Amino acid sequence: MITQQKILQLLADTECHRVERTTSKNDMDKFCQAICAFSNDLSGDGKSGYLMIGAYDNGELSGLKVDDTLLLKIANIRTDGNILPQPLMTVEKFTFEGGELLVAEVQPSEFPPVRYRGRVWVRVGPRKSPASEMEEKILTERRLSNVRTYDAKPCLGASLKDLDISLIKKEFLPKAVAEDILAEDKRSIEEQLASLGFFDLRYNCPTVGAIVLFGNNPERHVHGSYVQYVRFKGIDRAGDIIHEFKFDGNLCKSLPKIDTFIETSVSTKRPIPVSVLREKIVSTYPYWATRELLMNAIMHRDYDSNSPIQFYEYDDRIEIQNPGGLYGKVSPENFPNVSDYRNPFIAEAMKVLGYVNRFSRGVYRVQKELKENGNGEAKFDFSLRTAFRVVENISKKYFEEGFGADNPENTKKAQRNNQEQPENNQKTTRKQPENNQKTIKDEIVELIKENPNITRKELENLLNRTPNSIKYHLEQLTKKGIIKREGSDRVGKWIVIE
Repeated sequence: MITQQKILQLLADTECHRVERTTSKNDMDKFCQAICAFSNDLSGDGKSGYLMIGAYDNGELSGLKVDDTLLLKIANIRTDGNILPQPLMTVEKFTFEGGELLVAEVQPSEFPPVRYRGRVWVRVGPRKSPASEMEEKILTERRLSNVRTYDAKPCLGASLKDLDISLIKKEFLPKAVAEDILAEDKRSIEEQLASLGFFDLRYNCPTVGAIVLFGNNPERHVHGSYVQYVRFKGIDRAGDIIHEFKFDGNLCKSLPKIDTFIETSVSTKRPIPVSVLREKIVSTYPYWATRELLMNAIMHRDYDSNSPIQFYEYDDRIEIQNPGGLYGKVSPENFPNVSDYRNPFIAEAMKVLGYVNRFSRGVYRVQKELKENGNGEAKFDFSLRTAFRVVENISKKYFEEGFGADNPENTKKAQRNNQEQPENNQKTTRKQPENNQKTIKDEIVELIKENPNITRKELENLLNRTPNSIKYHLEQLTKKGIIKREGSDRVGKWIVIE
């Protein structure tokens, strides 16, 4: 981190490409644009940039008082996912006679171009501005020379024909690049993908990450790039296989299927009475926590391995195992407080597609949700060296009503009976949502009744669901004739058919 003496020198000097001064405390767009520009380091000098909050353009201090709220707000820029790839930065408060100063030190990224909300910002002298096509090309070439991760390597033998271009243009580019920038972009699809880290112009081929995310047949080039789900009867792999499924194909298409599968087939729900008039919904495995653990496995796995991700369900637990142990700076001692990314471009794309909400916070929320649901904390196994395994125990609360969760033998017996009598079990679980429990579809219908003009984004926020989950349920409700859409997506409204 920069020293106090160095700060005094920078304050006394004129503002340059390495320093941004401001007296504002709330202009988050300005702060993020500056951090994005410093990360891109267009000058290529390899030196850190400094955002100084609490100083005028002439270097005089404004008398700002830096509190914990401001420190936290600026520090959160690193992990909120609006700047991608994730910036390398530190934040610190300095105290002088004329006031306090908040300094964010930003290191140049090894994977430029860096984008803030789909737009590349650069710094030329004392000003910052959106990058031109030529400036973006310079940053792209610099990234190619810094390539170290497997997902950024050229997939030799593959070509543009191996990618689903229509999928990229329809589902990914509009989310990854600002609308006005995309409309003005006259470059070829190869150059557009190269600027996002998914095409290698030197070898004229897609990267490994592009094949995994958008490939027509990813396994042809990246063997083992799929998720293998198996439901075993009993508590180990010696039991009979009740159900198995292979989630293959590119991630852009398979992630929505995995998301829906967890919600509808793994996260079985039932109401637990809390009082005479109130019930609490408890799941065998909470949807969001289970989904987050599996998405982390997909994001952090070693794609150089031929092994798939194992998503195995037993009577008493779920085990998720992915190829590749802890990576980079992460160790058993500092996990999950320290994060590092084996596949930064795949991680960035999953954030853009809506499957990663915020970096470095998922494990804490997973543990909280699991404890509240009665599963106990997830157990992470670091002993496998070349693999990473997490175990999620089934919820004890789920079996409290009528199953005697205080008796483990009764719980196991009930679980076995559920598998041995599928017809009766299906009849029971189908009746519960109608009489005792609100399903996600019920909640969507109620919200539409309250506000026919409600948007998908509002439904996502109110129900804490992903875009693809809301899209899936709206399509199902429409197909069943429960709701219909009148007018366009932008100005139309929903109608509940009585």
